[in-house]
Order: sequence, then structure tokens, then C-alpha cells
Amino acid sequence: MSWQQYVDEHLMCDIDGQGLHLTAAAIIGHDGTVWSQSSTFPPFTPEEITAIMNDFAEPGSLAPTGLFLGGVKYMVIQGEPGAVIRGKKGSGGATVKKTNQALIIGIYDEPLAPGQCSMIVERLGDYLIDQGL
Repeated sequence: MSWQQYVDEHLMCDIDGQGLHLTAAAIIGHDGTVWSQSSTFPPFTPEEITAIMNDFAEPGSLAPTGLFLGGVKYMVIQGEPGAVIRGKKGSGGATVKKTNQALIIGIYDEPLAPGQCSMIVERLGDYLIDQGL
């Protein structure tokens, strides 16, 4: 399966046949290299990926400044230190799951719920971890 198929079929998929899906998604290497992304994923800066990687190394470092993706600031909410970062902005938000080699990123907006975004992103992340990726 190609990385683009993971994004298209596992991240941007229809949730439970309800017509709901993430707004944007990407799989990005720890070094900031894009492995695959949806056409709607915002352009991001190397500094944004560095800040995310730093928060995984030092959990809580993003809390004072916020999580930035494509220049959009998300308030950091509960996550799993060293494994998952969750952000909220208005009626939407983002989830970032760290695997051994990549970051799985999902961005959502209503009517998708935060828990649905987390489930989609973390399920793929856990699968890739189990595959050694």
C-alpha cells in the first residue's frame, strides 16, 4: 500500500458511512519530509514540525505557545506525553500521533467530533507502530 493510499483510505475516509471525514491529513517524516498528504493539507513550516518533535521529546513545551499547523494556532489540550498531541481551535482541531518514523496528522472541523479525529489518527498510528514504522 502506498503512503497516499494510507492518507486517502485510512485518514480521509468516510466515518461509519455518515459522510463525515477529516478536513485534512498528512503523514510526515520526523525530519519534516512529506510522505503523503491530502490536497487540503495546509502548507507548513519546518519550524512547526520542529516544535511538534520538541513537544514529543519534552511534553508540555507547546502548551504556552500553542500547536501551529500551516500558520494556524491550536490550543494544546490533553494528549499522551511523548505519543499524541491534541489541539483545539473553535469548532475544530487537530491530532498528531508520533510513530517510530513519522507523524500522522489529522485536522477536523464540525460536525466531526474531537474523539473521532483522535480515533482515526491514532488507529493508523498504532498500526504503523506495530509494523515497525
